Amino acid sequence: MNKEKAGGLKYASLFILTIQNALLILSMRYSRIQVGEMYISTTAVVLSETLKLFTCVVILFISEKKGLIEFTAYLFQSVIVNWRDTLKLSVPALVYMVQNNLQYIAVSNLDPAVFQVTYQLKILTTAVFSVIMLQKTLTRTQWGSLFLLFIGVTLVQLKLASSNESENENNSQIVGLLAVIVSCLSSGFAGVYVEKMIKGGGASLWMRNIQLSLFGSLTAVLGMLMNDGGAVMSLGFFYGYNFLVFFVVFQQALGGLIVSVVMKYADNILKGFSTSLSIIISCVVSVFVFSFVISTYFVIGCSLVLIAIYLYGRYQPTSPSLPQIVSSPSAPNVAAGN
Repeated sequence: MNKEKAGGLKYASLFILTIQNALLILSMRYSRIQVGEMYISTTAVVLSETLKLFTCVVILFISEKKGLIEFTAYLFQSVIVNWRDTLKLSVPALVYMVQNNLQYIAVSNLDPAVFQVTYQLKILTTAVFSVIMLQKTLTRTQWGSLFLLFIGVTLVQLKLASSNESENENNSQIVGLLAVIVSCLSSGFAGVYVEKMIKGGGASLWMRNIQLSLFGSLTAVLGMLMNDGGAVMSLGFFYGYNFLVFFVVFQQALGGLIVSVVMKYADNILKGFSTSLSIIISCVVSVFVFSFVISTYFVIGCSLVLIAIYLYGRYQPTSPSLPQIVSSPSAPNVAAGN
Protein backbone atom coordinates (compact mmCIF):
# COMPACT_ATOMS: atom_id res chain seq x y z
CA MET A 1 0.00 0.00 0.00
CA ASN A 2 1.40 3.40 -0.98
CA LYS A 3 2.03 6.13 1.59
CA GLU A 4 -0.75 8.37 0.27
CA LYS A 5 -3.41 5.68 0.66
CA ALA A 6 -2.06 4.63 4.07
CA GLY A 7 -2.13 8.27 5.19
CA GLY A 8 -5.72 8.60 4.03
CA LEU A 9 -6.73 5.50 6.00
CA LYS A 10 -4.85 6.84 9.03
CA TYR A 11 -6.75 10.13 9.24
CA ALA A 12 -10.06 8.65 8.11
CA SER A 13 -9.92 5.97 10.81
CA LEU A 14 -9.03 8.55 13.48
CA PHE A 15 -11.91 10.80 12.42
CA ILE A 16 -14.40 7.91 12.40
CA LEU A 17 -13.13 6.69 15.79
CA THR A 18 -13.60 10.16 17.30
CA ILE A 19 -17.21 10.45 16.11
CA GLN A 20 -18.03 6.82 16.94
CA ASN A 21 -16.61 7.04 20.45
CA ALA A 22 -18.48 10.28 21.18
CA LEU A 23 -21.72 8.66 20.01
CA LEU A 24 -20.97 5.58 22.11
CA ILE A 25 -20.43 7.66 25.26
CA LEU A 26 -23.75 9.45 24.76
CA SER A 27 -25.76 6.33 23.93
CA MET A 28 -24.25 4.36 26.83
CA ARG A 29 -25.08 7.21 29.19
CA TYR A 30 -28.67 7.37 27.97
CA SER A 31 -29.07 3.57 28.10
CA ARG A 32 -28.12 3.61 31.81
CA ILE A 33 -30.54 6.39 32.83
CA GLN A 34 -33.60 5.43 30.79
CA VAL A 35 -36.79 4.50 32.62
CA GLY A 36 -37.57 0.79 32.80
CA GLU A 37 -35.76 -2.47 33.46
CA MET A 38 -31.99 -1.99 33.57
CA TYR A 39 -29.94 -4.40 31.49
CA ILE A 40 -26.92 -6.21 32.96
CA SER A 41 -23.90 -4.39 31.56
CA THR A 42 -21.60 -7.43 31.52
CA THR A 43 -23.95 -9.23 29.12
CA ALA A 44 -23.56 -6.32 26.70
CA VAL A 45 -19.79 -6.80 26.80
CA VAL A 46 -20.16 -10.51 26.02
CA LEU A 47 -22.55 -9.78 23.18
CA SER A 48 -20.32 -7.08 21.64
CA GLU A 49 -17.24 -9.34 21.76
CA THR A 50 -19.20 -12.16 20.12
CA LEU A 51 -20.54 -9.82 17.44
CA LYS A 52 -17.03 -8.51 16.80
CA LEU A 53 -15.72 -12.06 16.40
CA PHE A 54 -18.49 -13.01 13.97
CA THR A 55 -17.99 -9.82 11.94
CA CYS A 56 -14.24 -10.40 11.64
CA VAL A 57 -14.82 -13.97 10.43
CA VAL A 58 -17.23 -12.71 7.76
CA ILE A 59 -14.85 -9.94 6.63
CA LEU A 60 -11.93 -12.37 6.47
CA PHE A 61 -14.05 -14.86 4.50
CA ILE A 62 -14.93 -12.18 1.93
CA SER A 63 -11.37 -10.83 1.68
CA GLU A 64 -9.74 -14.25 1.28
CA LYS A 65 -12.06 -15.21 -1.60
CA LYS A 66 -11.95 -18.90 -0.70
CA GLY A 67 -14.66 -21.54 -0.75
CA LEU A 68 -16.38 -22.36 2.54
CA ILE A 69 -14.51 -25.65 3.06
CA GLU A 70 -11.17 -24.16 2.06
CA PHE A 71 -11.75 -21.13 4.29
CA THR A 72 -12.70 -23.32 7.26
CA ALA A 73 -9.47 -25.28 6.82
CA TYR A 74 -7.51 -22.02 6.58
CA LEU A 75 -9.15 -20.69 9.74
CA PHE A 76 -8.47 -23.94 11.60
CA GLN A 77 -4.83 -23.88 10.49
CA SER A 78 -4.32 -20.25 11.51
CA VAL A 79 -6.10 -20.37 14.87
CA ILE A 80 -5.81 -23.97 16.14
CA VAL A 81 -2.81 -25.57 14.43
CA ASN A 82 -0.70 -22.42 14.89
CA TRP A 83 -1.86 -22.22 18.49
CA ARG A 84 1.38 -20.66 19.71
CA ASP A 85 0.76 -17.62 17.53
CA THR A 86 -2.87 -17.45 18.66
CA LEU A 87 -1.82 -17.79 22.30
CA LYS A 88 0.16 -14.56 22.04
CA LEU A 89 -3.16 -12.70 21.93
CA SER A 90 -4.17 -14.13 25.29
CA VAL A 91 -1.71 -11.71 26.92
CA PRO A 92 -3.63 -8.46 26.24
CA ALA A 93 -6.98 -10.18 26.90
CA LEU A 94 -5.83 -11.29 30.36
CA VAL A 95 -4.22 -7.91 31.03
CA TYR A 96 -7.45 -6.11 30.13
CA MET A 97 -9.40 -8.39 32.49
CA VAL A 98 -6.98 -7.61 35.33
CA GLN A 99 -7.17 -3.92 34.44
CA ASN A 100 -10.96 -3.91 34.72
CA ASN A 101 -10.79 -5.50 38.17
CA LEU A 102 -8.16 -3.00 39.26
CA GLN A 103 -10.44 -0.16 38.19
CA TYR A 104 -13.17 -1.50 40.47
CA ILE A 105 -10.66 -1.58 43.35
CA ALA A 106 -9.48 1.93 42.53
CA VAL A 107 -12.93 3.54 42.38
CA SER A 108 -13.87 1.77 45.62
CA ASN A 109 -10.93 3.30 47.49
CA LEU A 110 -10.54 6.72 45.88
CA ASP A 111 -12.72 9.77 45.52
CA PRO A 112 -14.07 9.98 41.95
CA ALA A 113 -12.11 13.17 41.28
CA VAL A 114 -8.83 11.59 42.41
CA PHE A 115 -9.52 8.51 40.31
CA GLN A 116 -10.25 10.55 37.18
CA VAL A 117 -7.05 12.57 37.58
CA THR A 118 -4.75 9.60 38.22
CA TYR A 119 -6.37 7.39 35.58
CA GLN A 120 -5.39 9.86 32.87
CA LEU A 121 -1.80 8.74 33.47
CA LYS A 122 -2.57 6.03 30.91
CA ILE A 123 -1.92 8.72 28.25
CA LEU A 124 1.70 8.95 29.40
CA THR A 125 2.22 5.22 30.05
CA THR A 126 1.04 4.49 26.50
CA ALA A 127 3.68 6.86 25.14
CA VAL A 128 6.39 5.31 27.32
CA PHE A 129 5.54 1.77 26.19
CA SER A 130 5.43 2.96 22.56
CA VAL A 131 9.00 4.20 22.90
CA ILE A 132 10.18 1.04 24.69
CA MET A 133 8.36 -1.63 22.67
CA LEU A 134 8.06 0.00 19.25
CA GLN A 135 11.15 2.23 19.31
CA LYS A 136 8.91 5.20 18.54
CA THR A 137 10.63 8.58 18.45
CA LEU A 138 8.96 11.60 20.06
CA THR A 139 10.22 15.17 20.08
CA ARG A 140 10.37 17.23 23.26
CA THR A 141 7.42 19.26 22.01
CA GLN A 142 5.41 16.07 21.49
CA TRP A 143 6.19 14.94 25.04
CA GLY A 144 5.06 18.35 26.22
CA SER A 145 1.85 18.03 24.20
CA LEU A 146 1.15 14.70 25.92
CA PHE A 147 1.45 16.38 29.33
CA LEU A 148 -0.91 19.11 28.09
CA LEU A 149 -3.33 16.43 26.93
CA PHE A 150 -3.11 14.75 30.34
CA ILE A 151 -3.92 18.02 32.13
CA GLY A 152 -6.63 18.97 29.63
CA VAL A 153 -8.53 15.69 29.82
CA THR A 154 -8.23 15.78 33.60
CA LEU A 155 -9.82 19.25 33.76
CA VAL A 156 -12.59 18.24 31.33
CA GLN A 157 -13.59 15.27 33.47
CA LEU A 158 -12.86 16.81 36.87
CA LYS A 159 -16.21 18.63 37.10
CA LEU A 160 -18.20 15.44 36.54
CA ALA A 161 -16.07 13.48 38.98
CA SER A 162 -16.26 16.16 41.67
CA SER A 163 -20.06 16.08 41.60
CA ASN A 164 -20.08 12.52 42.93
CA GLU A 165 -19.18 11.56 46.45
CA SER A 166 -17.18 8.49 47.32
CA GLU A 167 -19.45 5.65 48.37
CA ASN A 168 -16.86 4.05 50.65
CA GLU A 169 -15.98 6.19 53.62
CA ASN A 170 -13.48 3.63 54.95
CA ASN A 171 -11.45 3.60 51.77
CA SER A 172 -7.70 3.07 51.54
CA GLN A 173 -6.01 5.79 49.52
CA ILE A 174 -2.79 3.78 49.16
CA VAL A 175 -4.60 0.68 47.85
CA GLY A 176 -6.61 2.83 45.46
CA LEU A 177 -3.58 4.69 44.14
CA LEU A 178 -1.61 1.47 43.65
CA ALA A 179 -4.57 -0.07 41.81
CA VAL A 180 -5.00 2.88 39.46
CA ILE A 181 -1.24 3.13 38.75
CA VAL A 182 -1.01 -0.57 37.89
CA SER A 183 -4.19 -0.19 35.81
CA CYS A 184 -2.60 2.67 33.83
CA LEU A 185 0.56 0.64 33.28
CA SER A 186 -1.43 -2.39 32.13
CA SER A 187 -3.54 -0.21 29.82
CA GLY A 188 -0.47 1.24 28.15
CA PHE A 189 1.27 -2.12 27.85
CA ALA A 190 -1.74 -4.02 26.48
CA GLY A 191 -2.56 -1.36 23.91
CA VAL A 192 0.99 -1.17 22.57
CA TYR A 193 1.31 -4.98 22.65
CA VAL A 194 -1.75 -5.32 20.41
CA GLU A 195 -0.41 -2.59 18.11
CA LYS A 196 2.88 -4.48 17.80
CA MET A 197 1.07 -7.72 16.94
CA ILE A 198 -1.11 -6.02 14.33
CA LYS A 199 1.79 -4.18 12.68
CA GLY A 200 4.23 -7.05 13.01
CA GLY A 201 3.00 -9.11 10.08
CA GLY A 202 2.58 -12.87 10.10
CA ALA A 203 -1.21 -12.59 9.93
CA SER A 204 -3.76 -10.21 8.44
CA LEU A 205 -5.50 -7.49 10.41
CA TRP A 206 -8.74 -9.46 10.51
CA MET A 207 -7.04 -12.70 11.55
CA ARG A 208 -5.45 -10.83 14.46
CA ASN A 209 -8.89 -9.49 15.33
CA ILE A 210 -10.31 -13.02 15.33
CA GLN A 211 -7.53 -14.28 17.58
CA LEU A 212 -7.98 -11.41 20.03
CA SER A 213 -11.78 -11.62 19.95
CA LEU A 214 -11.62 -15.31 20.87
CA PHE A 215 -9.83 -14.50 24.10
CA GLY A 216 -11.87 -11.32 24.55
CA SER A 217 -15.09 -13.35 24.40
CA LEU A 218 -13.77 -15.90 26.90
CA THR A 219 -12.67 -13.25 29.40
CA ALA A 220 -15.97 -11.37 28.91
CA VAL A 221 -17.95 -14.51 29.74
CA LEU A 222 -15.72 -15.14 32.75
CA GLY A 223 -16.21 -11.57 33.96
CA MET A 224 -19.98 -11.85 33.52
CA LEU A 225 -20.13 -15.08 35.53
CA MET A 226 -17.90 -13.70 38.29
CA ASN A 227 -19.70 -10.36 38.68
CA ASP A 228 -23.30 -11.00 37.58
CA GLY A 229 -23.66 -14.77 37.30
CA GLY A 230 -26.53 -14.93 39.79
CA ALA A 231 -28.44 -12.08 38.18
CA VAL A 232 -28.06 -13.56 34.70
CA MET A 233 -29.29 -16.96 35.90
CA SER A 234 -32.35 -15.51 37.64
CA LEU A 235 -33.29 -12.68 35.25
CA GLY A 236 -31.97 -14.00 31.94
CA PHE A 237 -29.20 -12.89 29.60
CA PHE A 238 -31.33 -10.39 27.66
CA TYR A 239 -33.10 -8.89 30.69
CA GLY A 240 -33.77 -5.18 30.14
CA TYR A 241 -32.70 -5.21 26.50
CA ASN A 242 -34.34 -2.88 23.99
CA PHE A 243 -33.41 -1.24 20.71
CA LEU A 244 -31.09 1.28 22.39
CA VAL A 245 -29.17 -1.43 24.25
CA PHE A 246 -28.66 -3.41 21.05
CA PHE A 247 -27.48 -0.18 19.42
CA VAL A 248 -24.89 0.24 22.20
CA VAL A 249 -23.73 -3.36 21.70
CA PHE A 250 -23.38 -2.75 17.97
CA GLN A 251 -21.37 0.42 18.60
CA GLN A 252 -19.05 -1.33 21.04
CA ALA A 253 -18.31 -4.03 18.47
CA LEU A 254 -17.85 -1.45 15.72
CA GLY A 255 -15.57 0.59 17.95
CA GLY A 256 -13.32 -2.40 18.53
CA LEU A 257 -12.93 -2.91 14.79
CA ILE A 258 -12.21 0.78 14.19
CA VAL A 259 -9.57 0.76 16.94
CA SER A 260 -7.77 -2.12 15.22
CA VAL A 261 -7.67 -0.14 11.97
CA VAL A 262 -6.32 2.88 13.88
CA MET A 263 -3.58 0.71 15.40
CA LYS A 264 -2.72 -0.65 11.96
CA TYR A 265 -2.43 2.70 10.17
CA ALA A 266 -1.88 5.13 13.07
CA ASP A 267 -0.87 4.28 16.66
CA ASN A 268 -2.01 4.16 20.28
CA ILE A 269 -0.87 7.70 21.04
CA LEU A 270 -3.00 9.16 18.25
CA LYS A 271 -5.84 6.95 19.47
CA GLY A 272 -5.49 8.67 22.84
CA PHE A 273 -5.84 12.08 21.20
CA SER A 274 -8.89 10.84 19.29
CA THR A 275 -10.50 9.51 22.47
CA SER A 276 -9.83 12.77 24.31
CA LEU A 277 -11.45 14.77 21.53
CA SER A 278 -14.48 12.47 21.57
CA ILE A 279 -14.91 13.13 25.31
CA ILE A 280 -15.08 16.86 24.59
CA ILE A 281 -17.59 16.35 21.77
CA SER A 282 -19.81 14.16 23.95
CA CYS A 283 -19.72 16.75 26.75
CA VAL A 284 -20.72 19.55 24.37
CA VAL A 285 -23.63 17.48 23.05
CA SER A 286 -24.57 16.66 26.66
CA VAL A 287 -25.26 20.36 27.21
CA PHE A 288 -28.32 19.99 24.96
CA VAL A 289 -29.25 16.36 25.73
CA PHE A 290 -28.51 15.93 29.45
CA SER A 291 -28.44 19.58 30.62
CA PHE A 292 -24.70 19.37 31.27
CA VAL A 293 -23.37 22.68 32.61
CA ILE A 294 -20.08 23.86 31.09
CA SER A 295 -17.62 25.02 33.74
CA THR A 296 -14.47 27.11 33.58
CA TYR A 297 -12.43 23.94 34.11
CA PHE A 298 -14.11 22.41 31.06
CA VAL A 299 -13.30 25.39 28.83
CA ILE A 300 -9.67 25.46 29.97
CA GLY A 301 -9.39 21.69 29.56
CA CYS A 302 -10.82 21.80 26.03
CA SER A 303 -8.39 24.54 25.08
CA LEU A 304 -5.43 22.53 26.38
CA VAL A 305 -6.56 19.41 24.50
CA LEU A 306 -6.86 21.33 21.23
CA ILE A 307 -3.45 22.96 21.75
CA ALA A 308 -1.95 19.54 22.53
CA ILE A 309 -3.40 18.07 19.32
CA TYR A 310 -1.91 20.92 17.28
CA LEU A 311 1.53 20.69 18.90
CA TYR A 312 1.74 16.90 18.56
CA GLY A 313 0.91 17.00 14.87
CA ARG A 314 2.94 20.12 14.08
CA TYR A 315 6.27 19.15 15.63
CA GLN A 316 7.06 15.70 14.23
CA PRO A 317 10.55 14.14 14.47
CA THR A 318 12.78 15.45 11.66
CA SER A 319 13.80 11.96 10.54
CA PRO A 320 11.07 9.58 11.69
CA SER A 321 11.91 5.91 11.50
CA LEU A 322 9.40 3.14 11.29
CA PRO A 323 9.63 0.61 14.14
CA GLN A 324 11.34 -2.60 13.14
CA ILE A 325 9.07 -5.37 14.32
CA VAL A 326 10.11 -8.96 13.84
CA SER A 327 7.26 -11.44 13.87
CA SER A 328 7.46 -15.08 14.84
CA PRO A 329 8.30 -17.39 11.89
CA SER A 330 5.33 -19.54 12.87
CA ALA A 331 3.35 -17.00 12.58
CA PRO A 332 -5.11 -9.22 18.08
CA ASN A 333 -8.25 -5.45 18.89
CA VAL A 334 -10.94 -3.38 22.79
CA ALA A 335 -10.85 -1.99 23.37
CA ALA A 336 -12.01 -0.94 25.89
CA GLY A 337 -13.56 0.46 27.17
CA ASN A 338 -13.24 2.91 29.51
